[in-house]
Amino acid sequence: MKMMDMKTEIISRKCIKPSSPTPPHLKTFKLSLLDQITPDLHNNMTFFFSASQSGDHNHNHTISQFTTKSQLLQKYLSDILTLFYPFAGRFQDDTTVLCNDDGISFVETRTDITLSDFLRHPDLSSVDHHLVPTYDPKTAEELTSMSEGCMVLIKFVSFSCGGTALSLSTSHKLIDLATLITLLRSWSSACRGSPDPIIPDLYTAASLLPPKEIPDTTGSKIIAEKKFASRRFVFTPSKIEELKSKLFTALGYHVSRVEAVTALIWISAANALKCKTKSFMPTLMVQAVNLRTRMEPPLPESSIGNLMWMFSVIVEKEKEMELQELVKKLKGLKKSVNEKVNKFKGEDVVGLVEESLKERVECLEQRKDNLVVYICSSWCGFPLLETCDFGWGKPAWLTSIAKNLMTNTVYLMDTKEVGGVEALVHLDEEEMNLFQSNQQLLQFASVNPDIVV
Repeated sequence: MKMMDMKTEIISRKCIKPSSPTPPHLKTFKLSLLDQITPDLHNNMTFFFSASQSGDHNHNHTISQFTTKSQLLQKYLSDILTLFYPFAGRFQDDTTVLCNDDGISFVETRTDITLSDFLRHPDLSSVDHHLVPTYDPKTAEELTSMSEGCMVLIKFVSFSCGGTALSLSTSHKLIDLATLITLLRSWSSACRGSPDPIIPDLYTAASLLPPKEIPDTTGSKIIAEKKFASRRFVFTPSKIEELKSKLFTALGYHVSRVEAVTALIWISAANALKCKTKSFMPTLMVQAVNLRTRMEPPLPESSIGNLMWMFSVIVEKEKEMELQELVKKLKGLKKSVNEKVNKFKGEDVVGLVEESLKERVECLEQRKDNLVVYICSSWCGFPLLETCDFGWGKPAWLTSIAKNLMTNTVYLMDTKEVGGVEALVHLDEEEMNLFQSNQQLLQFASVNPDIVV
């Protein structure tokens, strides 16, 4: 499916507000320290749903079903926004949200193709250009003034067959992946008629990590934006077991599927870089870690805000650039994370954050000409597909594309087939051409296979 083969048409634009006004004493919402230092970039996620199994997919019936689903989504979104009221507000500054009930953008769109055609070797650029409710007003024709400053933008898309896509664009300054899942869980359960609302924990993050006066952290943006290519790679459960077995033979101990896949992508990317530059360069692998589950005692899963931190491991010498050596480094990083993570609950947490940011910036400034950084975020184990059932079945597929992504980023997520991993890889265009032809990688991964609906 080529991007130019797909046409979309906007049906409506709406602003969804909380079904009841936010009380005056809740008008100012305090962000946490980690929210404070997170830039206001938007992350996107798109869920694809098969047509309802009624067997009747004539044009009028398809429109009627889409309208019914859209009205359901809008009604219960309005209801749950009374619980997630900061999401309907606007950032006042780096430390506060004005909970003014300005609402969130909801756009309805239809397209002239079927979902099965779209998911036949899905084109990520088509997701980006047609399905994502982008935050950039210069490149998004559907944006209106009402969506400026929105923390959440939503697009609901009707395919000609009756299938649908639901895209969410959310501000990373307040909403990390676990926060998004809490929002989706509350919204979807309300749509299914659950009598017990899922209530977000709005205050734990700021009470644990209150905002403070800290030095400018703009230098913590560790990779400059540039033109890059995005590709999708799928590791089936059988191929992952084959890879893990190979690593067990070499190491003598078991590794997780995320460690195995991350190491394989890392070495393949580094080899592509070496082929391009004709020389070895040290590389740094940065991994995003959810702090909620690793603290003792664990924080509530429903805790809202950025309760995550970036940890990293470096390869300085070419002889270390072997698959099993990278797995060893990732194992060591995991152990280090588990030892450090509870410091985020200590009295000097602000000092810890400042020190960590300073070290990160200094390292990158000193090594900027001879250090290549990769960022890997694993969503494996997060119940995204299971959570996103609004009453017409679980998604057939989900993906994440964003215009403001940085190159050298990797996102790992579960496949519908239990035990599999799907990787979204973003690299320099020349490096991607080398990466996707790497035979060691292709021994275990398929490039953009069909999605069956």
